[in-house]
Amino acid sequence: MAEPRMLWGARARATWGLRCPRCGRGRVFASSWTMHRSCPACGLVFEREPGYFTGAMYFSYALGIPIIALGTLLAWLLLPHWPLIRLVGLAWLAFLPLVPAVFRYSRVLFLHFDRILDPDPEPAEPPPGRDAPP
Repeated sequence: MAEPRMLWGARARATWGLRCPRCGRGRVFASSWTMHRSCPACGLVFEREPGYFTGAMYFSYALGIPIIALGTLLAWLLLPHWPLIRLVGLAWLAFLPLVPAVFRYSRVLFLHFDRILDPDPEPAEPPPGRDAPP
């Protein structure tokens, strides 16, 4: 089934709400760490192929590094006499409770990004005089 184009505002709300990139209604995650295999609302299969979510690592990195850098900066402003390695370690420890959120948002951002760049193709029209395949 071809995917309807989602407007940018609707896509932003769907991404922020961790919703399906096709319909914007179905939840992507069943729990903190478990994804639904397909959208409960429209049936879109989230993992297109084995290893599909490897691309989400780039989004995870893009979300995590600025958070840790900001944490390091804040730690440096509060504790200027500490060595840098300790400041980074402190920022990393403060980041650990955010890992589930970064995991979830990196996957949903990747899903939406991938569906914008490579939506499901239009179904092929059967040649004239032939029925559609079963």
